[in-house]
Order: sequence, then C-alpha cells, then structure tokens
Amino acid sequence: MAKKFPTRPVIRKLGTIECNNIVETTPLIWKGELYRFEVVRRKSFTAAATCAHWRDLDDSPCLRFVHVRSNTATPLFAEDHTFGFPYVVGDTMYVVTGASKTWGAEKLAFFRSKDLENWEKYAEVDLPGWAIYNMNIAERGGVYTLMIEISKPAEETGHKYTFRFLQSTDMTNWTLMPSECVFQKDRYAGSPSIYAFEDDPYYYVGYLEAYPLYRFANSIARSKDFINWEYSPINPVLMYNEFEDKQIASPFLTPEDRKRIEEALDTNNSDMEMCEYLGRTLIYYSWGDQRGTEFLAEAWYEGPMHEFLKAWFEPKE
Repeated sequence: MAKKFPTRPVIRKLGTIECNNIVETTPLIWKGELYRFEVVRRKSFTAAATCAHWRDLDDSPCLRFVHVRSNTATPLFAEDHTFGFPYVVGDTMYVVTGASKTWGAEKLAFFRSKDLENWEKYAEVDLPGWAIYNMNIAERGGVYTLMIEISKPAEETGHKYTFRFLQSTDMTNWTLMPSECVFQKDRYAGSPSIYAFEDDPYYYVGYLEAYPLYRFANSIARSKDFINWEYSPINPVLMYNEFEDKQIASPFLTPEDRKRIEEALDTNNSDMEMCEYLGRTLIYYSWGDQRGTEFLAEAWYEGPMHEFLKAWFEPKE
C-alpha cells in the first residue's frame, strides 16, 4: 500500500503590514485583544516613516507591544535588551529577553507586568560564554519550555546557529536541559518558534532552513523528547514569493513605504510566529533579503492552530 503524505494546509498571504525593519514579532491575545510584540530601537524604529537599516543602528534596543486594531504602541521598556518573547499566564504578561545591547547575549532577563506599562524585572539566567539570539516559550502539563537560538559555545552548536532548551515550572527558576536535547546541529537553524498542546505528545518547532545563494524559507519539525526530530515531508511552510509578500495589507503604509516595498529584493521568508484568534491561525513572518532590509507580513490559515501544525505531518483521515 502506497504511503499517504500530508496535504499541504492552505495559507493565505495578505501581504506587508510594516516597512521599518521591525520583523521579529509575536502575535498574541491579551485581555481579549490582538497585540503584536516588537523589538525596536528607541530612536531609529519609533520615528515616523523610518527606513532604518540594522547595520546603521547604534541606539538603544527596547521592547514594546502594539495594539493591532488601533495601531497604538505601549510605552517602551527593557532598555538595552534585544530579542524577546512574550507569554501570558493568567492575568500576567511575561517577557524573556537577552540582557545585552548587541546580539548574542550571555544572560537572559525576565520581566512581568499586569498592564503592559509597569514592568518588574524579576529573574535572570546566566550562561557565560554563550551567545543567545531569538527565543520562544511553550507550556504543557504545567512545564514551560524555553527554546533559545545560540551560536556559542561551539560544542553546543555544531553549525553556527542551533536551538537549545531550558525548562521551568514557575516561569522563574529555569534548568538547562541536557546537551543531547538540541535541534539541528548539522546545519543552519534560525528563527525559532515552539508550540505544545495538552492532548498531543509532540512539541512543534518552526525554524528557518537555508538554501543556496543566500535564500531562506520557514519550515517545521516536531519531537516528543527534544532529541529525535521528525521533519515535515512537505516542507517548507512559507516560501518567499514577491507577488504575494509585496501585497499591501495595511492602511498605515505610506507612499514612501510602498515604493520601498516595490523595489526590495525578496529572497527570504523567516521569523514565522503565530497565534489563534477567533478560531483562525494568524501568522506573522518576515520577507526581504535577510541582510538587514526586511518587511513584516501577515498570513492566515482558516482553522485552529493545532489543526494547522498537525497537518504538516499527518494525512487527513
């Protein structure tokens, strides 16, 4: 009997929603409203109509949330911290971030708030000699798993970028999992995201796969133990396509923004993160050249997130 392969889920790309290189973002629901978590620069990424390039920036990295419906931002917080990930537990918003003004932090800092305005820095994790970039959190059975993208130390990475894992039962005290709990040491792995569900033994990991000629696409894998990984046979999840990625999906984009979008090189779909909203799966992702000129885009799957993730591995019954 021939093996049955999964059917590729239908993803509808709406197009670009931001044009200011704020691309490593997370959609999430806070008190019933849709927000977007962003890593920004105090001057360069918060001024109107900016076209800042990452290589030209030297001002303070900070964090903020944007209320999507009104396009209004919360006050900046966590100055001189870069990369980050938010996670809601009850009535509290938690954020983990790299305690460094530059990429490749040796220390993780943990913040929490009940109003997105007043923040308490309540915990830290030191990993001397490590270089930490993006991070992501998933929870199942009262255990929180923190996945971090690293490039050092060499014995933990293999390739320059790979993923390691820490776990906690209280979002405060974190334990680094054994070295064999690692994702993809044999080749590049960037743009981490992780998802877990109570009725599913797998952890689903979104990651960036590198292709020849400096091209990149979002892909997906899953594991029950963080050691043995199953890759979707129908990867990639998101592939760059300038006709879809360059659509205009926000009324807030200016004529200057639209010109920059039209002229940009598109060889990358990366930094895929998602949340479930009103029974559908919202996906944010980056497109651009993966060299510092990037755009934030939006896509949707017409169904719940667990259904979407499982569909990349399991044929429909």
